[in-house]
Amino acid sequence: MPEIEFRSDVTVELVRSSASDSDVLFAARVSTQGEQTLEAAQDGHDATSRDRGLINYLMRDRHGSPFEHNSMTFYVQAPIFVFREFMRHRMASYNEESGRYRELRPVFYVPSDDRNLVQVGKPGAYDFLPGTPEQTALVRDETVRASTQAFEAYQRMLDAGVAREVARIVLPLNIYSSMYVTVNARSLMNFLSLRTKREGSQFPSFPQREIEMCAEKMEDVWQTLMPLTHEAFQSKGRVAP
Repeated sequence: MPEIEFRSDVTVELVRSSASDSDVLFAARVSTQGEQTLEAAQDGHDATSRDRGLINYLMRDRHGSPFEHNSMTFYVQAPIFVFREFMRHRMASYNEESGRYRELRPVFYVPSDDRNLVQVGKPGAYDFLPGTPEQTALVRDETVRASTQAFEAYQRMLDAGVAREVARIVLPLNIYSSMYVTVNARSLMNFLSLRTKREGSQFPSFPQREIEMCAEKMEDVWQTLMPLTHEAFQSKGRVAP
């Protein structure tokens, strides 16, 4: 049986992109300038105060469609329960690895020691606080025990000739999967507004920490690609246009 691995992190990598602030300006200015090529719009283009002002105006007044004319594809490795939260948003195109067609790797998520464990308050108005050393040890020990037992059962069924799509039913939600996520900036802003907790947000969000870890990495990439758009998103209360 392959060696079982436990991780406490997620992987988010930009695979390819066609995304810049110029894409937003190009799409928005067709309203007043008519047809132009993207190459002409970008030719010798450095951001000006007029460009920043237009993007801020679009964000403030929620003229959202110019923020859709771009694309980013991310490769994500995370536990399956995180993917279920991703797909609730219906804001991107997803392609996930298949447990029907390949044998799943024995890589499982276990919370890091600094992951908050105790929920205080009621849904919609709660905080998570650190656990005691005893709670932290309990979570780690039980996660390792259950994951190990589940994977051993999965392997026994495979060794007996049971189909992968049947054997996988015993595996827990903390097993890692991988997927490609393709999204535009408008949809990404909607995702970030709900899956990150930030000071200055107009609407409060209470994301589960593991999907917030993915969202933070995606935001770091996007901020580099589209700094003016990210700046406007942040300054306008992190509300998607």
